[in-house]
Amino acid sequence: MIKSTFCTAAFFVSLIASPALAGPEAFHVGTAIPAYGKVATIASAELPADTKFKVAFDVGKGADAGKVNRGFEGAARFINMHVEAGVPVENIELAIVVHGKASWELTHDAWYKAKTETDEVNANAPLLAALLEEGVKIVLCGQSAAWHGIAREDLLPGIEMSLSAMTAHALLQQQGYSLNPF
Repeated sequence: MIKSTFCTAAFFVSLIASPALAGPEAFHVGTAIPAYGKVATIASAELPADTKFKVAFDVGKGADAGKVNRGFEGAARFINMHVEAGVPVENIELAIVVHGKASWELTHDAWYKAKTETDEVNANAPLLAALLEEGVKIVLCGQSAAWHGIAREDLLPGIEMSLSAMTAHALLQQQGYSLNPF
């Protein structure tokens, strides 16, 4: 009984003495892509300046009409947090392979509005432009494009098209990209 009471008391004291997690307010804009991909500073997680990344993201789930896709924003967050941790932006090579309903989010506003049957503009266009500006490859699955009726002229500038998402991932893997399990 005494041991149990002591353990319970020690547990509650540890809760009081432990700092509370900061939550969403701990996140701030990053320096590489300030408008997207907020990050939290993790002081003990600095990486060597010679760290290099080649990472592919797989995005198949679309966002609600007029909203930013979390998969695209995850790529911005990846860049921002690693730059903050000391990795030079030129040491970060990312690719985003897009398929499924997320394919719609690679299109210009007229196509996007017609497909979503809303007046919402494609909220992803500025984010995708910022990612492309940072050298991120954005590759659309040709099979998804065919399924959804997306032609090359429907795509935002800078978007590449592959035979399929499977093809794109296989080729990226051969080029040394790892797959982010986002």
